[in-house]
Amino acid sequence: MNLIEALVQAFRVPELRRKLVFTLGLLVVFRVLASISIPGANPAALNDLFSNNTLLGLLNLFSGGGLSRLTIVAMGLNPYINATIIMQLMTVVSTRLKELSKEGEQGRKRITRYTRWLTVPLAMLQGYGYMALFTNPNVTRAGAIISNPTPATEITIILVLTAGTIIAMWLGELITEYGVGNGVSLIIFVGIIGRLPGTLVTYGGSGGAHLIQLILMAAIALIVTAGIIEVQQAQRKIPVQSAQRVLNPRTGMASQGRRNFLPLRVNAAGVIPIIFAISIMTFPTIFANLFQSSTGWTLGAAQWIQNNWQPTGAYIPINFLYNGIYFMLVLGFTYFYTAVVFDPVDVADNLKKSSTFIPGIRPGRSTAEYLGRVMGRITLAGALFLAGITVVLPLITAAITGVSPTSLYLGGTAILIVVGVALDTMKQIETQLLMRQYRGFIK
Repeated sequence: MNLIEALVQAFRVPELRRKLVFTLGLLVVFRVLASISIPGANPAALNDLFSNNTLLGLLNLFSGGGLSRLTIVAMGLNPYINATIIMQLMTVVSTRLKELSKEGEQGRKRITRYTRWLTVPLAMLQGYGYMALFTNPNVTRAGAIISNPTPATEITIILVLTAGTIIAMWLGELITEYGVGNGVSLIIFVGIIGRLPGTLVTYGGSGGAHLIQLILMAAIALIVTAGIIEVQQAQRKIPVQSAQRVLNPRTGMASQGRRNFLPLRVNAAGVIPIIFAISIMTFPTIFANLFQSSTGWTLGAAQWIQNNWQPTGAYIPINFLYNGIYFMLVLGFTYFYTAVVFDPVDVADNLKKSSTFIPGIRPGRSTAEYLGRVMGRITLAGALFLAGITVVLPLITAAITGVSPTSLYLGGTAILIVVGVALDTMKQIETQLLMRQYRGFIK
């Protein structure tokens, strides 16, 4: 089923049409919030700050351009994502949280509630870090972004930024529960799509040389998009066979159960590892913002981070420390999130309970170990692909097109997120269409 056909059929189903309209409506609300700026910011200073800072550019990408305009939702969903990472790590460490995660819907709701509570202090901490950055008179050549604010003004802006994150989190959860697709991913998706036309017009209209570079980047983007689609849809099919014997009503003879396949996705984690890795990469910047007015070793560390925590620097064509950490974080989070969504022990137990087995593999523990080995190998391929798209591809594209890799870091990540979220959302729509067709047959 292609994209257009799936959407047409989805709008023909009243229940699914309501979900799609509800999702689109909340995404429009987020885009409206992303256009309401907080008064008092210096636009020239904001443009200067975001012109050469790749990490802030990634955060701005996730907020749909809200950070570069200092809007209500300038922080986007970054604090909520950080809280989700912490809670998932705690689920692995804490026995109590691990038990909660296995208690079904009620346990999931309690963990979600803890995640919301944790989001508030993280959002306030990040808002304070941004205020320290925006009020620094030496942060840009145009001076401070917010000049001489009173303590009341600073507190008000921090509270507004925190409230914006909570509203964005609420919208994302509403989309996930009552709409179609993952709300957090869709909010990030619509933010990227909203900035794309203006970026293309600005870059392509800058002259003939830029137009040629734009054509080259468009060709590379098409090739990369095709590769992302192939990897996102790639599966390793594990043959399984049912041990139950089926009785043929015509002949009265029993035959062996049918053979089938257990599909294991090469990239079971989707785009979540990229989002998690970028969220972690922001922690040093937040630290630098908090301690840039201090003294001693904390001031030295903050200054070093501000000058070196970039993919490239003034004297370093490639910052191997930054890119190496980013690369390893993507690999690590791919394995981590794959382990969260795919448990070989649970799959092996379910196969055993349904009297299904993998030919040549004993049920139970041997099946779990086999599935774990297979999933580990194919996850390595998916993790290397994700890391290559986000870290290595911008450097290769820069060498081919002559464009600074600083701006291309946003492009590779944006393509990966847009294509990944679009594919996941369409799969959910197709799944719901298939469920409703079966429901129709049952009736």
